[in-house]
Amino acid sequence: MLRDFANGFSFAWSGLSVLNTRGLRRFVAIPLVVNVLVFAVVITVGLRQFETLLGRLLGYLPGWLDWLQWLLWPLLVLVILLVSIYTFTLLANLLAAPFNGLLSEKYELMLTGQQVEVQGRSFISELLRSPVHELSKLAYMVRWLIPLALLFLVPGLNVVAPALWLVFGGWLLALEYLDYPMDNHAIGVRKQRERLAGRRWLAMGFGAGVMLMTTIPVLNLVAMPAGVLGATRLWCQELRPVAREDG
Repeated sequence: MLRDFANGFSFAWSGLSVLNTRGLRRFVAIPLVVNVLVFAVVITVGLRQFETLLGRLLGYLPGWLDWLQWLLWPLLVLVILLVSIYTFTLLANLLAAPFNGLLSEKYELMLTGQQVEVQGRSFISELLRSPVHELSKLAYMVRWLIPLALLFLVPGLNVVAPALWLVFGGWLLALEYLDYPMDNHAIGVRKQRERLAGRRWLAMGFGAGVMLMTTIPVLNLVAMPAGVLGATRLWCQELRPVAREDG
């Protein structure tokens, strides 16, 4: 369990070491530019709304519970931070999805020496298909995030809600990034979840690594292409051999 988690975590960070690899730079460039632009927008809007939102949330506390502010303040900051990470990730990946798929394809070719070929797909068709595909992943996320958000309103459970958000957040990020190499092999979203459920701790470790990367200044600017590259390596070394055995 812990070994799989640590292994997945290391795969997430392995992408950083190949960002500047010859043959990949041009495929990294577009996702990187999209990442920087989306990050700038999210941060600009987020900083303007952060204090107002935090004040409103704490303002709902009745006077006799003012003493709880010292506990709720860091929890709310954590939740807002996680929401910002998800928003940033979803927007960036929605815009850069076709290029992320291409980046994953080229890196897999470098790792395995085998060209990824999916019948009936072209770059133009990917431009049209990717937004719909990303929105289907978003629907899955929303379906689970809403119940988790409601836990903050349940006395007692609201104390463990941030921890559950962290755990599920790692799972969501694993699904988001491992989708690129798996989708290149025409593995559907539902099948992806089934396969990753069989290596849950490996996937969770990978998601945790990407999540940490997105919280570190400067590194968060390259988190998306690095995550795609790390996910591709994980697919090639850990998941693809199993997929072949399963036919």
